[in-house]
Amino acid sequence: MNSSRLYIIEGLPCSGKSTTAKFTAEFLSSYNNKVIYIDEGTGKHPADYEFNSFIPDKMLCEFSVGEQKTIIECSQRRSDGYIAELSALKGILFEKVLKYKIYDFLDWETEYPLMLEKWQEFVDNSDNGIFVFNCCLLQNPMCETMMRFGFDIQTSKEYILKICNIIKSMKPSVIYLASSDIEKNILQAVPERGQRWLDDVIDYHINGAYGRTMKLSGFEGYISCLEERQKRELQILNSLPLRSLIIQDAHKDWNNSYNRIREFITDNRL
Repeated sequence: MNSSRLYIIEGLPCSGKSTTAKFTAEFLSSYNNKVIYIDEGTGKHPADYEFNSFIPDKMLCEFSVGEQKTIIECSQRRSDGYIAELSALKGILFEKVLKYKIYDFLDWETEYPLMLEKWQEFVDNSDNGIFVFNCCLLQNPMCETMMRFGFDIQTSKEYILKICNIIKSMKPSVIYLASSDIEKNILQAVPERGQRWLDDVIDYHINGAYGRTMKLSGFEGYISCLEERQKRELQILNSLPLRSLIIQDAHKDWNNSYNRIREFITDNRL
């Protein structure tokens, strides 16, 4: 029987997810010494492919014999291809393998079975720990299904439900940080994150399938994407078979937010 537990912090960019995830992990540590905190963008995520490419067997012939050897050495074998760690590659080979990056270039029919398999692998190897994830149950699936591919909310929900079915033995809980002034939150983060970050996220959102379909442009288009994403995420969250806590504008009163999180976690332990 799997006695592991999973807490996932969700919300839009600049909503306070990292701060909340760290607090949650620290509070849980006061009850249990084995708490594993996984921030987004850390590289080797146990339930996600953050910086990986998938090279199908049929495409391996595009690489030289030496390149094939390097790819195989830094990859996980899958039934019909290889999951390559991009951080282990350099130079021309890196550029060639980057074209197969899972989150940016892989087609959905190939991507989603890989992602579900990764979640199952995580559950199977969770080793009875307490895990705290900074996003990946809602944010990453929504960025793919909604933003990149332009799917409707039902398709997104069905995919997220499949993930929930995989992780249900870990009794997952979600803490969602809702934002009432998304534009203000983003602008306040620019001095720290930089203009390059803002340009990149604007480009990603307005040039994805959703942004193009809605004919969005510029900063206003980016904010419009986030507003619709939050609306859909909250609707989906309320329908998921898991415990959840929604905190509105957590940053306006961190003491109150932390108290609500403490109560939420304590209630879950009773």
